[in-house]
Formats: sequence, C-alpha cells, structure tokens
Amino acid sequence: MREEPAGTTGEIEEARSRFSLAEMSRRRSQLESQMDLAGVDQVLLYAASREGGAVQWLTQWRVTQEAALLLAPGRDAVLLVEFANHVPNALAEADDVDVRWGGEALVQTALGLLGARGAATQRIGIVGPLPASYLAALASTVGSYCFLDDRYRELRLVKSSEEVEWLRTGALLSDAAVSSLVAHADLGTSEVELCALLERAYLPFGGTNHIHYLGTTSMEAPALCVPRQWPTARRLQHGDALTCEVSASWFGYPGQLLRTFAVGCELNRAYRRLHDVADAAFAAVATRVAPGTTVAQLAEAAELIEQAGFTTYDDVVHGFGGGYLPPLVPGGRRPGLRPEFELQAGMTLVVQPNVVSLDGSAGVQTGELLLVTKDGSESLHRFPRGAGRIA
Repeated sequence: MREEPAGTTGEIEEARSRFSLAEMSRRRSQLESQMDLAGVDQVLLYAASREGGAVQWLTQWRVTQEAALLLAPGRDAVLLVEFANHVPNALAEADDVDVRWGGEALVQTALGLLGARGAATQRIGIVGPLPASYLAALASTVGSYCFLDDRYRELRLVKSSEEVEWLRTGALLSDAAVSSLVAHADLGTSEVELCALLERAYLPFGGTNHIHYLGTTSMEAPALCVPRQWPTARRLQHGDALTCEVSASWFGYPGQLLRTFAVGCELNRAYRRLHDVADAAFAAVATRVAPGTTVAQLAEAAELIEQAGFTTYDDVVHGFGGGYLPPLVPGGRRPGLRPEFELQAGMTLVVQPNVVSLDGSAGVQTGELLLVTKDGSESLHRFPRGAGRIA
C-alpha cells in the first residue's frame, strides 16, 4: 500500500509530466540567442550518469548513462544516446529532435557529425562536462571552440511559470517524504532504513531521489554537525538529534526541505539554543529575499549566526532548480561569490542555516526552497517550520 501524503495526492497525480511545446521552443530560442552573442555556429551539449543538465532541459530526455545533443540554428537537432536499447525510450520522451544511437564511442560520433556539418571552419560551443580525453579530438575537428556553461547557467536562473509548477510538485513530494519519516521512524530504526521511509512516500507517484542526506547523534554526547551524505547502520536512540536534507524530484525538478528532530523527547538546552539561532537566521535571511536584494545583503542578514557564538559548515543560501546556482552565500564566514549579484523575480533558492557549535561536535539544520516573487518571496513547501519530534 502506497504512502499517500495527506491533502496532496490529487495535486501530484494531476501534475504534468511533460512541458509544453511553447516552453520547449522558448528554451531553444534562448540558447540560440546566447550562441549568437558568443559567435558560435554550432553547439555540442553533453550529459552523463543521470545528470541530464542542458540535454534534458532542451529535449525532455532524462539522460541515463551518456548523451550528446547537437544544435545549430536552421538545422535539425540531433540527440545521440549511448545505449541502443535506450533509444526507444528517448524517442518517446524527446521533443523536436532526431534521436540516434551514439555508436560505440558516442562523443566520437558527435564530433563526426559536427565535422560533416562544416565544423572545420566554424566556432563550436560546448556545454556540459565533456571528458577532457576528447578535447584533442575536438580541437582537430573544429575551427575553434569555447565553453558556454556560464551562459547556460544564466538561462536557468529565472524559472518559467511551467518550471515553477514542477518545482512545486517536487516540494510536495519532499514534504511527503519527511512526513513519512516522522510518521514511521521509531527507536531502533537505522539511518539506512530511514532513507527507505523517505523514498516510499514519493516513488509510487513517479518522484525520484535527488538527495536524501540525514544523520543521527546523541544530544548529550554529539558527534555530528551536518547531515551525512551516506547513511550508516546507526540506529535511533532516545535522546538523539536527527537532521535531514531531503530533495525528491519531479522529472528533474526537486524541492529541498531541511529539518531537525529530537528523538523520543524535546531538544535539550544546547540543541534548543542552536535551533533558536537557526530559526532567527532563517527569518532574517528569508525576510530579505526580494527582487534587487544582493548576495552581500543576504550574507549580512546571516551574520547573526557568528554573532551568537556559532558557525556553519553548509552554505546558508544557494540557488536551486536546474543546478546548484547563484545566489550563493557560503557558511563559516567564507567569502561570498558575486556579492553584487541581485535577486530577480522568478528565481528559486534554498535558505538553509546550518548552525554549528564552534568545536564542530553539534549542529542543526533548517530551511526550504523559496520562490522570489515581485513583492518578496514564497515558500514552495508546506511542511511545518521549526524543530520537530519523532518516535
């Protein structure tokens, strides 16, 4: 029997799993405009290992092992798929593109197609983590090349209305996952089993795992300040603190929910102090999220963490939805990146103060995905804020 998130089942089941042709055309036009600005004749977009990136954004094909997309204004787009048995699925999912098997060496096949389209005298743009081992072959095939990753990343900053709706669904699935954790975790449940509780809430609805980081430690003798990327066999005990960072994804569009729970009791005095500061930092930063706010201003709002005598390991703010994006406010007084960067309506970002004791032994996490609106911000999540209790 599937885990049905109360009040959200119908919304998830009615969520669209394909973008409109108008949306896909908008994306292609945006990239072609960037190609024109960069003086590029053709572009090779590369993705691998289920990280679809620009390939998925422009085709809707959820990349499996390896894929390359060739684009040139006025010519048919070609999508090369590594495994022959993945081609039928790519044909069904990809829009307005010529889908082909990539052959025994997909990138070599892509370079051959570039050459056949006149690349020897052209400037070629590259997007994605193209393996360095192919750069020599690329240089001998094309007139010149440049990397367009920064330009592509800028295109992902402001979300379309369709993208926002998909992120809302990802947020609902993430909320359902943490709700499942609260409802079913018990003393003796291992961290690995906790991850299974998270996934059972969204897999039946077509959601997939983007990340589920979590960790447990004793509040009286803490030895963990930030959720683990890889869970352990450690089992929940009375008096533990559990921190989590959960992103369930809707066809590549994840939410992100971060929370702290006391196990079988309330937070003790030390953890309550940590979480009070985290709540205050979240409020201070989130209140400033609005069009025109700079990274420097967000960082200034987060200074209360250090002023309270604590620090952070995790970034306090990061852009999200289409990658790990600007704005970025690093934790621990690390210097901010692009302090002059200004928020715009339509951006989505995670505010996530991870407040840590100065000795690094204890820490809490709280936060969620926000949408920058014309007047301020809106949370895409519904899960209650504040510290919680389980078991």
